[in-house]
Amino acid sequence: KQWYQRRVRGRTFADDTGDDPSRVGAAENPLLSGDLTTTVQFTGKNYEMQRMANRISNSGNDRALVQAFGEIRLMASRLNASQGIIDRANKLFKDMTASKALRGRSTEANCAACLYIACNQEGATRTFKEICAACTVTKKQIGKSFKLILRVLNTSVDIIKTGDFMSRFCSNLDIGHKAQTVATAVARQAVDLDIVAGKVPVTVAAAAIYFTCLAMDIDKSAKDIGDVAGVAETTIKQTFRTMYPSKDKLFPADFEPKVNLDNIAAK
Repeated sequence: KQWYQRRVRGRTFADDTGDDPSRVGAAENPLLSGDLTTTVQFTGKNYEMQRMANRISNSGNDRALVQAFGEIRLMASRLNASQGIIDRANKLFKDMTASKALRGRSTEANCAACLYIACNQEGATRTFKEICAACTVTKKQIGKSFKLILRVLNTSVDIIKTGDFMSRFCSNLDIGHKAQTVATAVARQAVDLDIVAGKVPVTVAAAAIYFTCLAMDIDKSAKDIGDVAGVAETTIKQTFRTMYPSKDKLFPADFEPKVNLDNIAAK
């Protein structure tokens, strides 16, 4: 009985060989400031109690953050994003919440915009279409939140390049490292020679992969590539036709196509 009285405040779920009288509950999130389960109302002059009341008054904000963090984690899981990306997106959202600039805007759109920025800043760039596919808001809504976040937090994202997508797209298409290397070179040359001016990087990357697959006789259609890249089949073919007249300048000097490039113009 004496042992029970001494240890009553200690609770443990350690194994039989351990002694871990720790309290149960989730690990504290450093981005949250209060206790989400306690609701106390107090008015008075006692300093300690007043401090506790002030702390707990923040629980409403914390609940909103927890909800937003859950949204971000769910979207990130659909994108196979890393924990580092999730942490950065959470921090962006918390900073924006503190600025009060997000009031009146869709929480899901704000979360999606934070995730888009975090992916870019962590070197795992995603397209707006990929972000849209992981949530239920439109590209326009995400875009508005994206611009607001960049302005309020005075942050930036790197200029998106074709190479940001090439590895992921080629891996998802399972076309091999050699094809990826050739497609990367084709896309880079098309940009450097100003052949695809006005085309977004993801479209150029998709068209370069399509061109490479044709040249290497790899059985991947424009539709197959479009499904992975989030680009319309017709857009890929149009961009390919823009690139085709410069075929002799696009491929690496040591590249040996498996088909006659003169015979793929009508593809």
